[in-house]
Amino acid sequence: MNKNETQPTKDNVVIQVSNLKKKFGDLTAVDGLSFDVYKGEIFGFLGPNGAGKTTSINMICGLIEPTEGEVVIWGNGNRNRSKKDIKTHIGICPQENIFWPKLTCLEQLKFMGEMYGMSGKPAKTRSKQLLEFMGLEKKANVLASKLSGGMKRRLNICLALIHDPEILILDEPETGLDPQSRILVRNFIKNLAKEKTIILTTHNMDEADRLADRVAIIDYGKLLLLDTPTNLKKSIGEGDLLEIALEKDGKESLDKVKDSLLEICDQVNVSGTTLILMSKNLIESVSEITNRIKVQGFKINEMTMRENTLEDVFIHLTGRKLRQ
Repeated sequence: MNKNETQPTKDNVVIQVSNLKKKFGDLTAVDGLSFDVYKGEIFGFLGPNGAGKTTSINMICGLIEPTEGEVVIWGNGNRNRSKKDIKTHIGICPQENIFWPKLTCLEQLKFMGEMYGMSGKPAKTRSKQLLEFMGLEKKANVLASKLSGGMKRRLNICLALIHDPEILILDEPETGLDPQSRILVRNFIKNLAKEKTIILTTHNMDEADRLADRVAIIDYGKLLLLDTPTNLKKSIGEGDLLEIALEKDGKESLDKVKDSLLEICDQVNVSGTTLILMSKNLIESVSEITNRIKVQGFKINEMTMRENTLEDVFIHLTGRKLRQ
């Protein structure tokens, strides 16, 4: 783990998820998830929209009941704690911004703090601190409805933290953020991880790669892989990675191109009309690669040499991009 010197053991497991399932009629939204979340880590859920990420965290924080399986927080000794007691130690920032349109930013936070049992003065002090941390101190007396989309997102993160929870759940926290706000929020999350356990859901592979200590890649409600970002990227091989966007589509011809390129490359993945090639010293084979593609009647729109990413891991597992 990057930020937590304590190695993962049964003693520092904060959340245990066992065979978690959720059905809505005939639809299975979450299908047998099992994993542990450790104290002080940023645990990332990575997957496309509709993969089951939000449903999973809603079960973890007790907003909806699972069809099967269970979630245990803070170990077996806490099984008898009331759901209300456990929820007071969890903060959640949902995917959709939630606020009271006729309250100012400061009033929002004070009100939420009082709902968690904080008295007036401590609630106000904590509210001002959070607004400052999120760069919203000048908006303290502005109606939340008047804020920009990125500011509303930052305010919602503040609302999730008002009662100083031990566990923070962030569902797509960078949604609607401009680049400057994105950097601010990422730094804020990294600093929070020094004292809190964070579950982060995202379909943004760059966000997961930069922030998470471990990443669970899920799709169609199933867990595909769980490991550190570095190990996940190593799992699909090492070497140069060349991404080639083609103009023409045609599955049969594209399969022939793939077969031809596998003669000179270690790996060839196809995503739509894009070829993703991986091999050591790939740069030496670029001329041969382009010739083989052109022989099959394809025109190359763009070629990019880069390091592999978590999206490449997903493509390797499923044969499609995260956003398809």
